[in-house]
Amino acid sequence: MENKRKQLEAEYTELSEKLRDGTIFTTPEGSKVAKRHAEIEQMLDMFSSVEELEKRVRETEDLTDSADEEMAELATVELEDLKSQLEEAKLQLEEALLPKDPRDEKFAVMEIRAGAGGDEASLFAGELYRMYIRHCENKNWKVELINESTSEVGGFKEISFEIKEPSAYGWFKFESGVHRVQRIPSTESGGRIHTSTASVAVLPEAEEQDVEIEDKDLRIDVFRSSGPGGQSVNTTDSAVRITHAPSGITVTCQDEKSQHKNRDKAMNILRSRLLAAKIEEEDRARASERKDKIGSGDRSEKIRTYNFPQDRLTDHRIGLSLHGLPQIMEGEIDEIIEALHVAELELKKKQ
Repeated sequence: MENKRKQLEAEYTELSEKLRDGTIFTTPEGSKVAKRHAEIEQMLDMFSSVEELEKRVRETEDLTDSADEEMAELATVELEDLKSQLEEAKLQLEEALLPKDPRDEKFAVMEIRAGAGGDEASLFAGELYRMYIRHCENKNWKVELINESTSEVGGFKEISFEIKEPSAYGWFKFESGVHRVQRIPSTESGGRIHTSTASVAVLPEAEEQDVEIEDKDLRIDVFRSSGPGGQSVNTTDSAVRITHAPSGITVTCQDEKSQHKNRDKAMNILRSRLLAAKIEEEDRARASERKDKIGSGDRSEKIRTYNFPQDRLTDHRIGLSLHGLPQIMEGEIDEIIEALHVAELELKKKQ
């Protein structure tokens, strides 16, 4: 731990020197240097807090042996509180020192697709979309619709949207996978429970430097939008479909009235999908070595079941079961997401 502190102090000094030269803020590196400088400063403050609390614990332990019984009793009570503070401070420092995925700081792109189950699957996809939107609204996070394909019963065959909040990807990344619902459909006269699925993909927003895309590999088609959005959307060739030949990935965007804006959005999604594919490939390549991952990260992995007859949600990766599905479907999913992040931290600590 002391070696890590010395390394951080050396890096902090080096970055401080760079920041003293104001010209660095005229380069792309400037914001990254400033951000890393602030991160290290926070960690060094944590080291100082732990050191100060350890000193106070030692001093208070000496007072518990005081000949003054009242003083010894007060010191004993204070010692218990100080030890609790020290333990919490050490945990926070330990977590801060764990390696971080730089992609966690990015905006997130979410894609939800109906799976097995026909109309019920599309309705469930719509409910998942509503759940995530409500959750973002509760956090005052901005969401932009990218593309949607509605079903005849009012759900979605697929829908994609962007969450424009720094760290949104890090918060939502464990939502990727197959979500399963068990319930009695309103059209089911025999009272039988049906099982349907929808897949969720959470992608980190990719910048141009993250993924190299050559123009010759793209096929761009424009067409008339078929979705909602007003008269000008539906009567002009504003919708854009981009196909990336090497990967076979196709992205469609028709939410904006402007063909140019739809093209920009579609390119952003294409970059995000290509980056996500690259991440999955890297994870598979080192899967046998990695133990610090919640689930496989594969979009085909069944991660969660929403059992309505039993009013129970089960996350199969960490064995978490919660009741209160109506509240959960209204976006109250903090407890689930926080539990997944705690599990990830515990796994990383064992490395």
